[in-house]
Amino acid sequence: MVRIDVYERIADGLHMPDDARHLLGLAGGRERRGGGAAFDLAAFPEVVRVYAAQASAAEEIRQQTRGSAELDVLAVRGLGLVGLNDSLLRTCLPRADGKSGLRVRVALLDPDSEALAKRAAEIGESPESLAAGVRLTEARLRDLSDTCDISVWRYRMLPTWRLIRADDTLFVGAFDSGWEGHESATYKVMATPHGPLYRGFRRMFEAVVDGARRTV
Repeated sequence: MVRIDVYERIADGLHMPDDARHLLGLAGGRERRGGGAAFDLAAFPEVVRVYAAQASAAEEIRQQTRGSAELDVLAVRGLGLVGLNDSLLRTCLPRADGKSGLRVRVALLDPDSEALAKRAAEIGESPESLAAGVRLTEARLRDLSDTCDISVWRYRMLPTWRLIRADDTLFVGAFDSGWEGHESATYKVMATPHGPLYRGFRRMFEAVVDGARRTV
């Protein structure tokens, strides 16, 4: 990866206008000298695509995952993502074709937590049913421990963000009352030199794992 200071020197040397600097993820000249300015999202390309729901992004998420070395997933029960044979990412996890193993981290809502009971009430489901889904996903992921470097973690906070990170690309949705994560609009977020979204969501995932309990 090219260092950010190299981009800055090139932009300064070419006297790039602010619009061109923003396309590289750099601050504009006036923004660096002053207090900053607002600008169009099109000039700050961290969010590169928005899908109406996860289903619309499914094939792109799979393609991104197949070519990646790292995969992080933040979900509630994860059945639709990794827990079942026809889940979105299930077939992407094992690397039986001679490629280097995929490092997978999956964070699921603790089935014994108060947050799970609250989430179950939000979506009109019994805590027992939701907890059983989490435990099923854990069991199914444990079956993959011989084919990829996988770890599963239980967190206890009320879920807000639903994340899929494949290397430097994030697919982000949200949980809300009466609203399942896969129904949320899905944002494709790319890592850029100055973009706060990718860095912030990745930092949040690390904090979730740091405070979670590993079960697989």
